[in-house]
Amino acid sequence: MTSFSWKRTVIALLLFGTAFGYLEAAVVSYLRQLHEPARQRFHPGRPSADLFPLLTLAQLREGNIQQRTLPTEVGREAATILMLAAVALAVARTAGQWGAAFVIAFGTWDLSFYLFLKVLLDWPASLLTWDILFLIPVPWASPVLAPVLVSAFMIVTGVWHLRWDAHRAAPIAIGAAQWAGIVLGGVVIVVSFAMDYRNLMGGGMPHPFHWGVFAAGLLIGIGSYSWSARAARRARQNATAPMQRADAAQ
Repeated sequence: MTSFSWKRTVIALLLFGTAFGYLEAAVVSYLRQLHEPARQRFHPGRPSADLFPLLTLAQLREGNIQQRTLPTEVGREAATILMLAAVALAVARTAGQWGAAFVIAFGTWDLSFYLFLKVLLDWPASLLTWDILFLIPVPWASPVLAPVLVSAFMIVTGVWHLRWDAHRAAPIAIGAAQWAGIVLGGVVIVVSFAMDYRNLMGGGMPHPFHWGVFAAGLLIGIGSYSWSARAARRARQNATAPMQRADAAQ
């Protein structure tokens, strides 16, 4: 990946993620209007900006529209991840580049989603406002700040990876141990989002978020990738050291 192509790739991923984020926000704005009558039926007087408590499965079954749209919503979420993965695959030549492209697209999509929700619905009220993040395989929920932090780190890491690959003779080789650490960090983050799912599915208000578990997952993921980056930096230094000694001898 040349200097020009990595910049073009990053710009394309940022544009795609931003446009996809707007599309997601527009869909959510329609969904909230569609489901608001059912929410008011079971929770009269609750402001539309309050997403919790969620409707229980029993309550959803009483609403014909809500019962039909739930499987559609789950399918839409799966399609969203597949589209982000596919656009990353289209611009990548290695597994590392695919991972970098995916996290850039995903992070941009997520940040743009919240930005456009603020424009369209004036929501969220703050970064500490609770949101329902995904429904697969169970509801994930957290303050908005948590996914925003993950997305910001994703974008920075992905851009740095593509830039390194384009400018350095020694690319970043992510080994099996590092991939395992990155995946483990992601799983721990997802667990922090999903730990309260039973309470939420039962119609309860969110319990305090597990920031410690979330931070542990974030640090595991960042640390595992940094391990690969440090190895690439050492390899580059070892490769250039003989040339530097030869220049000094002359």
